[in-house]
Amino acid sequence: MEAERNPVLPDLLPPVAPAEKSAGVLPAQAIRALIGAGGLRGQPPITEEQIQPASIDLRLGARAWRLEASFLPGPDARVERRLEGLGPAPLDLSGGLVLERGQVYLVELMERLELPRHLSASANPKSSTGRLDIFTRLITDRGTAFDRVPRGYRGPLYAEIAPRTFSVRVRPGTRLNQLRFRRGSPIAALPALSGLQERYGLVSGGGQPVIRENLVGLSLDLKGDESGLVGFVARKETGILDLDMVGHYEPAEFWRPIHARPGQGIVLTLDDFYILATKEAVSVPADYAAEMVAYDTQVGEFRVHYAGFFDPGFGVAEAGGAGSRAVLEVRSHEVPFILEHEQIVGWLRYERLTARPDRLYGQGIGSNYQAQGLKLGKHFRAWAG
Repeated sequence: MEAERNPVLPDLLPPVAPAEKSAGVLPAQAIRALIGAGGLRGQPPITEEQIQPASIDLRLGARAWRLEASFLPGPDARVERRLEGLGPAPLDLSGGLVLERGQVYLVELMERLELPRHLSASANPKSSTGRLDIFTRLITDRGTAFDRVPRGYRGPLYAEIAPRTFSVRVRPGTRLNQLRFRRGSPIAALPALSGLQERYGLVSGGGQPVIRENLVGLSLDLKGDESGLVGFVARKETGILDLDMVGHYEPAEFWRPIHARPGQGIVLTLDDFYILATKEAVSVPADYAAEMVAYDTQVGEFRVHYAGFFDPGFGVAEAGGAGSRAVLEVRSHEVPFILEHEQIVGWLRYERLTARPDRLYGQGIGSNYQAQGLKLGKHFRAWAG
């Protein structure tokens, strides 16, 4: 069905309850209400397993297109119409499809939206997607920005997928990115962040936290564990990774370890992909979510995160996450760059929720990265060193 231009729907959600805030990111129970009201649909129907504390996993559909280059449809075009003009024939994911390293693909998702006028949405890759260096972005009909869904949007959703390091096998139902919904503008400002830091210890273990405007700074750990392990760099030539295989692959076949060099940093070389970790532990209070800023050119020409979204409860002791660190997915741009121990490399932005979710990250929902230190993605066995 063709999406209408600038459509709006009546308010599909019930009025704001007294315990809720008028602006914020929707928690799991509100996402279920949105699904029940028809504002978010799936074919096949959406499952409970997809719903996270403050986001929902999106599933790849059966149709894909291999592209010569990335694109946005623009304010006057549907994605399907642009594809007709570009001319690629659709590919079928039904039997599994290998997405080749260095190529760009567009995949239709199983979910579509019929948002009410007061809700917008944004997307990001899932943590496991980012740790495999799979560049994944959401596209909508008449979209003018990646990963952004305007208020009142009605129409299909697509994922642009560009594996940068490994070729990967996907199928219908594979989940590479996630969507969260916003009512109003819930970003926490500086006074609120200072109070949250004092009350909850948003970041800890790295000395006096650096708070800049609405951001909390994170620094790099290049001291490592007892063995001196501080990170990994991806190997250039590897086999294909099947994204349905969890805990399956021997990490040494895909990664080389990086060990500490006392008094020295590490050099990020062009075209290499690194997994590193922050010195600080990160905590996301139950009624907040957090997002890491991918780039900050003031601290260097490098990207520190693809996924970057932290659900409420990440790193929280009551959810079994005490001591959880943020894992960094790092690529240098334009020039090689030296990183030093305790250097500020990233920033966290906190957003309040409209209400506390009915479950937290790590509480019996199959969370893979609670209480993590330096850790590769879920597809790999534990590093044996």
